[in-house]
Formats: sequence, structure tokens, C-alpha cells
Amino acid sequence: MIRAKDVKPLKNYLILVRFVNDEERVFNCHPLITDDKLFSKLMDPNYFNKVHIDEMGIVCWDEATDINPYYLYEESQAVSGFSFAS
Repeated sequence: MIRAKDVKPLKNYLILVRFVNDEERVFNCHPLITDDKLFSKLMDPNYFNKVHIDEMGIVCWDEATDINPYYLYEESQAVSGFSFAS
């Protein structure tokens, strides 16, 4: 089962996600924001930065705005050089 265990907002509508297998990947939210009205709220940087993981391991912003973890994993890029340290 693919689930996220940590998420960090980055610049340019990117999010860094650590999955339960400890793999870190970057997902570009920009196409969702421009193609799907549901995600248009993410254009507000204050709202975008409220990204978090819910109790089911799903990346979300509120009850109505989330990203399926399988889609998130498949559409993200494995990365190195990013850090969860602030």
C-alpha cells in the first residue's frame, strides 16, 4: 500500500513527499492547479503551504482537497538533494 508519511511545500507549487518506504519524491502541483477547479485554491501560497498528511497517509489541504497517494507516487519524480529539515 502506498502512503505518504511526510510532506513539505516547496517553491513553484512543488511538494516534497516522503512515502512509508522512505522514498522521497517531488510532485508538481501546478498542472492540477491550472487544469482542475477543485485545486485552484492552491494558487494562494498561504493555503498551499498548509499541506499535510492525514491519518490515512494521504497528502491533503482540507477535507475536499487531497491527492490520491497512488497518483501522487506515479506522477512524482524520485529526488535527492532536498531535505525535510527546515
